[in-house]
Amino acid sequence: MEKAYLAMKRSGAGSITIGIIILAVGIAAGILSIVSGANLLKHKKEITF
Repeated sequence: MEKAYLAMKRSGAGSITIGIIILAVGIAAGILSIVSGANLLKHKKEITF
């Protein structure tokens, strides 16, 4: 019975860790996207087709 609780504890801790990592990557990707878009808008007059 204790092995089951130990396995659930490890599984829960691993899931929380993976969730935090995915959250951090998502926030970083969002910030990079906003900065890239702002840079494109800033230099929009220089773009010629």
